[in-house]
Amino acid sequence: MQILIANDKHIHYAKEICDTIEESAKQRGTGIAKRTPEYITTKIQNGNAVIAIEGKKFAGFCYIETWGHGKFVANSGLIVHPDFRGQGLATEIKKKVFQHSREKFPEAKIFGITTGLAVMKINYDLGYEPVTFSELTDDPSFWNGCKTCRNYDILMRNEGKMCLCTGMLYDPVEKEKNNKAPGKHSKDSKVFKRLKSIKESLHLPKDKLEKIFKK
Repeated sequence: MQILIANDKHIHYAKEICDTIEESAKQRGTGIAKRTPEYITTKIQNGNAVIAIEGKKFAGFCYIETWGHGKFVANSGLIVHPDFRGQGLATEIKKKVFQHSREKFPEAKIFGITTGLAVMKINYDLGYEPVTFSELTDDPSFWNGCKTCRNYDILMRNEGKMCLCTGMLYDPVEKEKNNKAPGKHSKDSKVFKRLKSIKESLHLPKDKLEKIFKK
């Protein structure tokens, strides 16, 4: 298995990547902002994407977006092909794109919004903290991307302050200030309690959160 910074020779996977992302969202019954092959191609050409390849077969993908004139960076579109799920590949891809983001945009805050508990766990292990939407980018271009999500009306009803997604943020300045290495949280950290509070407000069962964040 190769996990690489995507380049021009990977552009032909763009449609398959989009189809896999959309099909995964349908299976989970969750909302997701739609991507187009053209958009994915742009990310690959700009050196802002990570792809996993097994032989010549597409296995997984994730890309980088920049917002607020480079002050914020998002690792988006994380997907693993069904044939390669259950092998820890999502974690390895997320680590790779996180490292790439830190190297390419060292002063940017890295954030994401997701409904997936598995992605929340990966982010948590990388050092992200759960935050309210007000602590994320206020770049309208980012939030306009939510318009294609099935849950967009929920975001609008809450005046853009809350949706079914959870916001998570990695702030390099705060990490350095607190002398806290990436991926480390103290056992008595308020992080887990805060995340539980956010998700419980959206009626997510406590046992699911406790199970995934227990490790």
